[in-house]
Amino acid sequence: MNKQELKTILRELKKWSAPATVLLSLYIPPGRPVADVANMLRQEASISQNIKLKRTRDAVESAISSAIDRLMSFNKVPDNGLAIFCGENFDTEEFKCYVFSPPEKITIYFYRTDKYFHTEFLEDMVEESEIYGLIIVERDQATIGILRGSKIEVLEEAEGFVPGKHMMGGQSQRRIDRIIEEMYDNFLKETGEKVNHYLLPYLEEGKLKGILLGGPGYAKKDFYDGEYIDYRLKKLIMEPLVDIGDQGEAGLREMVMKSRELLKSQKYVEVQDLMEELKFHLAKDDGLIIYGLEEIRKAIELGAVDSLIVYDEDNPELQKITQEAEKYGTKVYVVGDELPEAEWVKKTFGGAVGKLRYRIS
Repeated sequence: MNKQELKTILRELKKWSAPATVLLSLYIPPGRPVADVANMLRQEASISQNIKLKRTRDAVESAISSAIDRLMSFNKVPDNGLAIFCGENFDTEEFKCYVFSPPEKITIYFYRTDKYFHTEFLEDMVEESEIYGLIIVERDQATIGILRGSKIEVLEEAEGFVPGKHMMGGQSQRRIDRIIEEMYDNFLKETGEKVNHYLLPYLEEGKLKGILLGGPGYAKKDFYDGEYIDYRLKKLIMEPLVDIGDQGEAGLREMVMKSRELLKSQKYVEVQDLMEELKFHLAKDDGLIIYGLEEIRKAIELGAVDSLIVYDEDNPELQKITQEAEKYGTKVYVVGDELPEAEWVKKTFGGAVGKLRYRIS
């Protein structure tokens, strides 16, 4: 199972809910004896006999029984462990039982019946593992965000109050200048504390690969030179610092694209560059753009598709195209609504558009 297949299953599991605790979630790490887990489930089945409501009792017993049946088809737990989700959708009376070994190792032994499936232990497996911190600092404004895969996420936008020029003279001028500088320093300190709060957890998880720092004026240099953030984060700030004019998400996007040389292999930059290439070839009408699911499928089989952008949605045809393209060595980018042009891919091209290595008839 690859990450995209897991993402599809998780999306389906999240749709399920129940008015009672009847949806079974079971995580089994590698090395755990199958017989031990089966015995635990049998004990839970025995306990479920005490449930008073017949509909709920029957649903729990069905989920546990199905989990045992699926589990006993394994001689041992696979190297990456097993995830089992069984239960009934009360609204449709549909019953499903998902059993699979995920793309990364399960490290937790967990069992629960609940009103929803517990997918949280698999969420990190479909997230991009590399994260870049993004910081924009002005004299009295700051934006903190992250770049993960093809997604830029704003974590916080902060505003302070630091006065500009004033008309005082003499001793009053020096006193007010000191007060203003203290207010400026305090704002940078507060910003640094927020950066530590948001980015240190990613650093400690080993996911934070670098930090971009930018802004319109001298504040970014003051922030970089001062002792405002944890020294471990400071080591990850990538140079040169970035001159940008905007705050918020627009500013973060501008900073990332101005740092494309520092982020050459990062997914967001690669997707944006590919988007620009596609628009260029589209404008030239040079035959190097491919769209339409059947046309893409044929081009993939010819080995003619260099790269492909696919909209991330519950569409079996798009998912099949993605799997076929990867088999033939095509570079595939699956993008969601976090990317501004994703809607363009979905509405204009039916969910997939690619660049050809050469023109085909």
